[in-house]
Amino acid sequence: MSSSRESGSAVPENQPEIVHPADADEVAAAVRRAVEEGRPVIVRGGGHGFWKPAPGALTIDVRALASIEVGEETERGRLVRVGTGALWGEVAAALAPHGVAISSGDTASVGVGGLAVGGGIGLLVRDRGLAVDQLRGAQVVTADGRVVEASAAENAELFWAIRGGGGNFGIVTRLDFEAAPLAGVLAGELTVDGDQAALLRVVRDTLATAPRELTVTYMDVPAMDPSAPAGARLAVVWAGTDEAALEPVLQPITAVEGVGGEVARTAYADALSTMPHDVDDPVPPMLSVNGLFAELDDALIDRLVAFRRAHAGSVVFLRSLGGAYGDVADDATAFPARAATWFVMAVAFDFPGMLDDRERETARTELEAIAQGRLAAYTNFADPASNPDPAVFYAPQVWSRLRALKAQWDPRNLFSGNHNIPPAG
Repeated sequence: MSSSRESGSAVPENQPEIVHPADADEVAAAVRRAVEEGRPVIVRGGGHGFWKPAPGALTIDVRALASIEVGEETERGRLVRVGTGALWGEVAAALAPHGVAISSGDTASVGVGGLAVGGGIGLLVRDRGLAVDQLRGAQVVTADGRVVEASAAENAELFWAIRGGGGNFGIVTRLDFEAAPLAGVLAGELTVDGDQAALLRVVRDTLATAPRELTVTYMDVPAMDPSAPAGARLAVVWAGTDEAALEPVLQPITAVEGVGGEVARTAYADALSTMPHDVDDPVPPMLSVNGLFAELDDALIDRLVAFRRAHAGSVVFLRSLGGAYGDVADDATAFPARAATWFVMAVAFDFPGMLDDRERETARTELEAIAQGRLAAYTNFADPASNPDPAVFYAPQVWSRLRALKAQWDPRNLFSGNHNIPPAG
């Protein structure tokens, strides 16, 4: 196990330390050392999360645990064993020659483990559900430094908890997915130059009856990042390559004035965003809110469009749900709100000098209004500074169950560098 400290040298008090274990046993050894030294633990994979090293923390960087093993055929596809530190783009590329895919996130550089334990709302979410819905088992390093297996047949309650409960119950070092057949996708981005509220109403109405093969993502972003073109656009992904099937479904959207662009056949791996990312990049300061909504009503659409217009440095993001996402019972995993049909996020960046006190307070009020009526918030896109109460991520009965399991698996709350679920008691 490599470490950021020099051999034999002591870590200055309250200074973070980063270790780079090569396997689950070395992760377990790092956890045991953290317990012995009374230090908090931070887990880092792809580095897209909001979390920063805490004073005196031991950061366990799991990027070396990046194996991808395509296993035996199953009734519905193939079993795939993936190291927690692998990236989703690598997984998609490795599975393509086998004609199978896992619905993941939407960005190639995101780490497998971090996204999966939070749920994983990806580009194929309506066709095959969340990333955790495709999970069949996992290897977990517990708070007392043991390496255990979790599945429906072994440590079933732990398996339930890690499917949406985040990293609160241990460090997941390997994930066993069942990848389903996928020969390719139809994908593309449609530009939006017109009445965005009117377009969103058409998109909403279209997705209400669309086949589950279709998932769409709406984004309206400012001119701040050269890798992300400014303006509004609608990303379209159809799970399959039948253009004749997609065309009439998409027609009401493409007929809206100001909508342009093409959708073409491509490999699923190539549909993932290739946004550049460095694990050491600081998270930009922001005010944000997100939610899983039962419906995208006119009032919510109007609030989102008005928010984006009011703040030059803001982002609005929506992704369609339903389909396979809603096939899973609410109590089957820890992930909430299976009745939701849309995921919504709004962000106002708060770089120095961008917002004054009045603008900041106005943005907070508008974000609170956007969040009204949501069924729950989604951990993977939630800034802890804007979402201080982790209970907003779960239904009340799920929250109680998670706290009881936390008391069983991590009674001292070693794994607290997250949207923390405190132990019951």
